[in-house]
Amino acid sequence: MKTLKISPDNKKTKNFFDESTSKTKRIGEAGFSLVEAVCAMVILLITLIGVFTTFTYAVNYNAGNNSRAQALAVLQQEMELLRSKKFTPEESDDALKGGTKPEKVVTVSGGNRFRVNVLVDNNPLTAPIENEDVVTSIKQITVTVTLDSPTPGWQTSLPTTAILRRVRSN
Repeated sequence: MKTLKISPDNKKTKNFFDESTSKTKRIGEAGFSLVEAVCAMVILLITLIGVFTTFTYAVNYNAGNNSRAQALAVLQQEMELLRSKKFTPEESDDALKGGTKPEKVVTVSGGNRFRVNVLVDNNPLTAPIENEDVVTSIKQITVTVTLDSPTPGWQTSLPTTAILRRVRSN
């Protein structure tokens, strides 16, 4: 295709835009070189590794939060059972006798297993833990729930613990 332009001084100038001229300008610009393609693949690979690492991190911590919520539910259930035991001047349930109770293993619906440890102090106002059956008006009950087989991460760091003080009732 040829075009003809007239300059402001009324002289004719010619600009030729034919196919041969446009092809010569594109020599060496036909596509990507192998080096460019390899560099692009390496950058893409590094980006994808970062995305997958972040995804794995998020999944692990969400699973940890689920385990923590289950541990809190087990802890609350155990505390409610201990609060329902009798602690009156006439009698006291065996579950409220002083000392460390045997460890229980509780399995929740998701398949996680939790270890439940209960420690009853007959006289929390004195320094050593009282295991003897001393007649006091107050008891301190410590319940600790830990995940039986934690996965690596923050799940192994801290167990869930609650302390309850019971006062003799009528």
